[in-house]
Amino acid sequence: MRDRDTTQPVVEQRGTDTCRRCPPCRPADARRAVERAVTECGGTPGRAPCDPGALSDAVLVASELTTNAILHGGGVTDFRVDVVDPGARAEVRLSVCDRSHDLPVAVPATDDRGRRRLGGRGWPIVCRLAREVRVADLPSGGKCITVVVPLS
Repeated sequence: MRDRDTTQPVVEQRGTDTCRRCPPCRPADARRAVERAVTECGGTPGRAPCDPGALSDAVLVASELTTNAILHGGGVTDFRVDVVDPGARAEVRLSVCDRSHDLPVAVPATDDRGRRRLGGRGWPIVCRLAREVRVADLPSGGKCITVVVPLS
Protein backbone atom coordinates (compact mmCIF):
# COMPACT_ATOMS: atom_id res chain seq x y z
CA MET A 1 0.00 0.00 0.00
CA ARG A 2 1.21 3.54 -0.63
CA ASP A 3 0.93 6.82 1.20
CA ARG A 4 -1.92 8.95 -0.20
CA ASP A 5 0.29 11.97 -0.89
CA THR A 6 2.93 10.20 -2.97
CA THR A 7 2.99 9.11 -6.58
CA GLN A 8 5.45 6.26 -6.14
CA PRO A 9 3.92 2.93 -7.21
CA VAL A 10 4.58 -0.37 -5.54
CA VAL A 11 6.43 -2.57 -8.04
CA GLU A 12 6.11 -6.32 -7.80
CA GLN A 13 6.97 -9.31 -9.94
CA ARG A 14 3.97 -11.35 -10.93
CA GLY A 15 4.27 -15.03 -11.77
CA THR A 16 1.23 -15.10 -14.01
CA ASP A 17 -0.76 -12.56 -15.95
CA THR A 18 -4.01 -12.13 -14.03
CA CYS A 19 -5.51 -9.47 -16.31
CA ARG A 20 -7.73 -11.65 -18.47
CA ARG A 21 -10.54 -9.61 -20.03
CA CYS A 22 -10.91 -8.13 -23.48
CA PRO A 23 -9.19 -4.73 -23.36
CA PRO A 24 -11.12 -1.57 -24.18
CA CYS A 25 -10.03 0.19 -27.34
CA ARG A 26 -10.78 3.67 -26.02
CA PRO A 27 -10.97 5.44 -22.65
CA ALA A 28 -14.74 5.76 -23.18
CA ASP A 29 -14.97 1.95 -23.26
CA ALA A 30 -13.13 1.76 -19.92
CA ARG A 31 -15.44 4.36 -18.39
CA ARG A 32 -18.52 2.43 -19.51
CA ALA A 33 -17.07 -0.84 -18.18
CA VAL A 34 -16.59 0.70 -14.71
CA GLU A 35 -20.08 2.23 -14.71
CA ARG A 36 -21.59 -1.10 -15.81
CA ALA A 37 -19.71 -3.15 -13.19
CA VAL A 38 -20.71 -0.82 -10.36
CA THR A 39 -24.32 -0.58 -11.50
CA GLU A 40 -24.64 -4.37 -11.88
CA CYS A 41 -23.42 -4.84 -8.31
CA GLY A 42 -26.15 -2.53 -7.05
CA GLY A 43 -28.93 -4.86 -8.12
CA THR A 44 -31.01 -1.97 -9.46
CA PRO A 45 -30.65 -1.39 -13.20
CA GLY A 46 -29.40 2.12 -13.96
CA ARG A 47 -28.62 2.96 -10.33
CA ALA A 48 -25.15 2.68 -8.83
CA PRO A 49 -24.86 1.43 -5.20
CA CYS A 50 -22.57 4.28 -4.20
CA ASP A 51 -22.07 7.98 -3.98
CA PRO A 52 -22.08 9.53 -7.49
CA GLY A 53 -18.85 11.38 -6.67
CA ALA A 54 -17.09 8.16 -5.75
CA LEU A 55 -18.29 6.54 -8.98
CA SER A 56 -16.99 9.58 -10.90
CA ASP A 57 -13.59 9.09 -9.23
CA ALA A 58 -13.47 5.43 -10.31
CA VAL A 59 -14.52 6.35 -13.85
CA LEU A 60 -11.85 9.08 -14.03
CA VAL A 61 -9.15 6.68 -12.82
CA ALA A 62 -10.18 4.12 -15.48
CA SER A 63 -10.07 6.80 -18.15
CA GLU A 64 -6.64 8.09 -17.08
CA LEU A 65 -5.06 4.63 -16.86
CA THR A 66 -6.44 3.63 -20.25
CA THR A 67 -5.34 6.91 -21.85
CA ASN A 68 -1.84 6.50 -20.41
CA ALA A 69 -1.63 2.91 -21.68
CA ILE A 70 -2.61 4.07 -25.16
CA LEU A 71 -0.36 7.14 -25.27
CA HIS A 72 2.69 5.89 -23.36
CA GLY A 73 2.44 2.11 -23.02
CA GLY A 74 1.99 0.87 -26.57
CA GLY A 75 -1.74 0.24 -26.14
CA VAL A 76 -3.99 -1.60 -23.70
CA THR A 77 -3.28 -5.33 -23.74
CA ASP A 78 -5.58 -6.41 -20.91
CA PHE A 79 -8.26 -4.80 -18.77
CA ARG A 80 -10.20 -5.93 -15.72
CA VAL A 81 -12.70 -4.24 -13.45
CA ASP A 82 -14.23 -5.80 -10.34
CA VAL A 83 -16.40 -4.43 -7.57
CA VAL A 84 -15.04 -5.77 -4.29
CA ASP A 85 -17.20 -6.14 -1.16
CA PRO A 86 -20.44 -4.70 -2.54
CA GLY A 87 -22.18 -2.81 0.22
CA ALA A 88 -21.13 -0.12 2.66
CA ARG A 89 -17.37 -0.52 1.98
CA ALA A 90 -17.48 -1.27 -1.72
CA GLU A 91 -14.49 -0.47 -3.87
CA VAL A 92 -13.50 -0.87 -7.49
CA ARG A 93 -10.40 -2.91 -8.35
CA LEU A 94 -9.20 -1.93 -11.79
CA SER A 95 -6.28 -3.40 -13.75
CA VAL A 96 -4.96 -1.94 -16.99
CA CYS A 97 -2.08 -3.71 -18.72
CA ASP A 98 0.11 -2.43 -21.54
CA ARG A 99 3.22 -3.30 -23.55
CA SER A 100 5.71 -1.02 -21.78
CA HIS A 101 7.89 -1.79 -18.77
CA ASP A 102 8.33 1.94 -18.07
CA LEU A 103 6.86 3.15 -14.80
CA PRO A 104 4.39 6.03 -14.95
CA VAL A 105 5.81 9.41 -13.98
CA ALA A 106 4.37 12.73 -12.89
CA VAL A 107 5.30 15.58 -15.22
CA PRO A 108 5.64 19.09 -13.77
CA ALA A 109 2.82 21.45 -14.78
CA THR A 110 5.33 23.94 -16.20
CA ASP A 111 8.55 23.63 -18.17
CA ASP A 112 11.93 25.20 -17.28
CA ARG A 113 10.76 28.55 -18.67
CA GLY A 114 7.57 28.55 -16.62
CA ARG A 115 5.30 27.74 -19.57
CA ARG A 116 2.32 25.48 -18.91
CA ARG A 117 2.60 21.96 -20.30
CA LEU A 118 -0.25 20.10 -21.88
CA GLY A 119 -1.00 16.78 -20.23
CA GLY A 120 1.03 15.09 -17.55
CA ARG A 121 -1.63 15.25 -14.84
CA GLY A 122 -3.13 11.76 -15.21
CA TRP A 123 -0.76 9.77 -13.01
CA PRO A 124 -1.00 12.16 -10.02
CA ILE A 125 -4.80 12.08 -10.37
CA VAL A 126 -4.77 8.27 -10.29
CA CYS A 127 -2.50 8.21 -7.25
CA ARG A 128 -4.61 10.77 -5.41
CA LEU A 129 -7.97 9.05 -6.00
CA ALA A 130 -6.88 5.43 -5.53
CA ARG A 131 -6.53 3.90 -2.08
CA GLU A 132 -3.95 1.45 -3.42
CA VAL A 133 -1.73 1.47 -6.53
CA ARG A 134 0.41 -1.45 -7.70
CA VAL A 135 2.55 -1.85 -10.80
CA ALA A 136 3.58 -5.37 -11.78
CA ASP A 137 5.87 -6.57 -14.55
CA LEU A 138 4.17 -9.19 -16.68
CA PRO A 139 6.02 -12.37 -17.67
CA SER A 140 4.82 -11.93 -21.25
CA GLY A 141 6.25 -8.38 -21.33
CA GLY A 142 4.84 -5.05 -20.34
CA LYS A 143 3.22 -4.14 -17.06
CA CYS A 144 -0.10 -4.22 -15.29
CA ILE A 145 -1.26 -1.33 -13.11
CA THR A 146 -3.85 -2.31 -10.53
CA VAL A 147 -5.64 0.27 -8.43
CA VAL A 148 -8.32 0.16 -5.76
CA VAL A 149 -10.76 3.09 -5.66
CA PRO A 150 -13.19 3.38 -2.72
CA LEU A 151 -16.87 3.78 -3.59
CA SER A 152 -17.84 5.27 -0.24
